[in-house]
Amino acid sequence: MIDLKRFIPDGAGIWWGQASAEPAALVHALLDQIGELGPHRAFCGLTWDQRLTRELPPELELMSYGALGELRRLSREGRLTVVPCHYSALPSLFADGSLPTDVGLVQVSPPDEDGMCSLGVGADYAADAVLHTSVLLAEINQRMPVTTGTPKIPLARFAATVETDRPLAEAPAKAPDDTELAIAGHVAGLVEDGDTLQMGVGSLPSAVLDALTGHTDLGFHSGMISDGILRLVDKGVLTGARKEIDPGVIVTGAALGSAELYDRLPELPVEFRPASYTHAPSTLSRLRSLVSLNSAIEVDLSGQVGSEVRRGAYIGGVGGQADFTRAAASTGARSIIAVRARSGSHSTIVPALHGGVVTTARSDVDYVVTEYGAARLRGCDLNERARRLIAVAAPEHREALSRGAQA
Repeated sequence: MIDLKRFIPDGAGIWWGQASAEPAALVHALLDQIGELGPHRAFCGLTWDQRLTRELPPELELMSYGALGELRRLSREGRLTVVPCHYSALPSLFADGSLPTDVGLVQVSPPDEDGMCSLGVGADYAADAVLHTSVLLAEINQRMPVTTGTPKIPLARFAATVETDRPLAEAPAKAPDDTELAIAGHVAGLVEDGDTLQMGVGSLPSAVLDALTGHTDLGFHSGMISDGILRLVDKGVLTGARKEIDPGVIVTGAALGSAELYDRLPELPVEFRPASYTHAPSTLSRLRSLVSLNSAIEVDLSGQVGSEVRRGAYIGGVGGQADFTRAAASTGARSIIAVRARSGSHSTIVPALHGGVVTTARSDVDYVVTEYGAARLRGCDLNERARRLIAVAAPEHREALSRGAQA
């Protein structure tokens, strides 16, 4: 096992890669040795590592841009510090020291003949953070694929390495339910041939991608990709032929999917770019065909979107939602917010956001879609917005919402 005392000074700030690119061998070594290292502050993004959340020692203060994946457990227990920020801000937050950059932990591909390693399936914020990090430690995983789009890292740049040969972590898979299939059908009706798509991962985005098989020449520019793109590539739907920039190329920051997705990456027209490119306003403003699709926890009757807090607990994050919805609404084609009409017995269309936190401004929302239809808000006054949103709310809540709108 690597002796981290040699590389992590007292009180150093640490960051590491996320999701399928999380360097588990190094993170677990940190958990094992933190008692000897003393108190440290660390930043990570989405994690599926239950050991990290169930065995987080008191010496490690964990911070993130959201409560995503297993981090929700820490959030509910009051053990996660959330930095609310647009995903596009992460590069500058690393650059100015607002986020820790003393030590970085990354998972990379084996070095090529020139001694260069790829960040593989996780360029996103890691590629930007590397530029400002004093000490880099790497898990060299024999199964990490070599990807293009982001400069490789010289093996000599790493202060130390550990070698592994393990499968990449796979995204939790859940089949879309009837509600998500209904939402996906409505969303597909808002997508035109030649559009460039942005969306997240999960069962709803997967259902949307499957609902687009009748379209042609779609493009993709997003912070992450999932298995759904494989089906559209195989059917000749996802060609990127009409993209204003990066034509013919699927642009992403990370891959979150199955072993099949990771294994097929070398044959796909995919480029992995840093967050400073994928989410930058200067990049997105050039995509006139951009259609953003993002989810929500709740939407109020004016169209404000809450995607961070539910019933007093921080369970989401700003992420790239505001970056992409703003671009899609102002310089792109259209921005779409998809939300189930119900959360348990509660309506997700509400007179006012219960969380009190606005993730996306109402002025950046073109459509709100539930299983009951699509409400077009673009160009509507507040009264008309409320009327249209009530029409796609759960039927049993519409009367109460109407009274709330009048109040």
